[in-house]
Formats: sequence, structure tokens, C-alpha cells
Amino acid sequence: MKIPLSLHADRLFPADKTTRDIARRLYQEIRHLPIISPHGHTDPRWFADNLAFENPVSLLLQPDHYVLRMLYSLGLSMEQLGLGQAADRELDPEVIWQTFGDHYHGFRGTPSRMWLDHVFAEVFGIDVVLNSDTAADYYQHMQGKLQSAAFLPRSLFERFNIEVLATTESPLDDLRHHQRIADSGWAGKVITAFRPDPVLDPEYEGFHGNLETLAALTGEDTQSFSGYLAALRQRRDYFKRHGATSTDHG
Repeated sequence: MKIPLSLHADRLFPADKTTRDIARRLYQEIRHLPIISPHGHTDPRWFADNLAFENPVSLLLQPDHYVLRMLYSLGLSMEQLGLGQAADRELDPEVIWQTFGDHYHGFRGTPSRMWLDHVFAEVFGIDVVLNSDTAADYYQHMQGKLQSAAFLPRSLFERFNIEVLATTESPLDDLRHHQRIADSGWAGKVITAFRPDPVLDPEYEGFHGNLETLAALTGEDTQSFSGYLAALRQRRDYFKRHGATSTDHG
């Protein structure tokens, strides 16, 4: 059954009328200003390569741990979503998307549902709710959009009126994609943020190996406290030279 997808204009505003009226006025004053995103969950390679996104599943479903947790809580296995032990097998993304559509009703009342419905309606121009009956049409419509020039990463960056976008990288990252963006002549500003968790958190997977890599990158002895701090300072300076203005922890 096809159910109209309609987003209420006040969906994120307070319930109290007086406060809501203020929120509406403030929103109207700033809604057309450019976006400054200090913590964007994006891959800098998108903007360096500027290639079409592969499909709706690999873009919106598989990388989103909030969506995956919801589906897992609804009884789905990671293998049904093309992950886990199935990650090395070729699963049809249309089948995975159909499974997503079959269970989308379980997202009612969640922030993920509000976000996804916004993406479906405002970005892809879809006007019916995702469910079992509409999943196939959804996939075909979105796949067609993703293969168009208007949906290339840089085109979307400009469409969304983004002034600056900060990604987040490990101190071990060479930031080659940020350098490629800077060298490309494109006007979009994509900078990095320094996320030291891989070499700060002893419980982080591969922590000891990461310290060895940090030592090799910096020429410092990361087994001594003074050398460890010197290595972190060196990588922090490297990130600053590539435009970083913030750190990201946890």
C-alpha cells in the first residue's frame, strides 16, 4: 500500500506555541545561511574522487550504525544486510533494500526515521512512505538519482550550501585525500579534525600496533612518555597544516 510521505513544517519545533513561534521566526532568519559543519560523518575520498555513489544500500544503510542497531533489534542478522560473515559474498543490494523496507515500520518515532524521511523527501523527492510495497520503486528511483551528475559528492556539497565541512581522521592518516581536494582547484572547503583515539585509548583495536606506526611516522620513541607526547604534537601540527581547527574524541 502506498502511503503519502508528508513532512510537517514544525516537526522539530517545540510543542509550546509561544516557544514554537519564536523557533519558527529564528529558523526563517537563518535557514538560507551556509552550513558550517564541524563534525561531518563523511569520507574525504568522496570529494577527492567525485565519483557517483554506488547504491542506496552502501550509502544510507550499511555505514549507519544507528540504522543497523535498529534492524538488529528487530531480529535481522548482519548477514541479511550484507555485513558480518556475508561481507565477502556478493549480495544483491536490491534484496537488502527490500529487507530494509519490510522492516521500516519499526523505525517509527525514532530520530533515524525522522532523518531518513527527510532525506527521502527533501533530497530524493520521494512522496510515498518506504514499506514493503514501495521498496523496489524506492531503490530504482534513488539508484537513478545517484548515477546523475546532480548527485555527485561535490554537486551535493554545493546544493546543500555548505561553506566548510570537517571530517575526522586518525593521527596515522596521511590526509592524502584532503590534499587532493586542496590541489584540485574546487572551491569547496573540506578540512580534517584530529581524532587521536587510535593512539590514546588502550582498548582501541590495534592500539599497540598503532603506537608502532606512530613511532615510524614521527621518528619518536612512543614507548617513552616524552617521545609519545612529542609524536602526538608532531602529528597534531601536521593536521593543523592541513587545515584542522579541532579535535574529536570518543
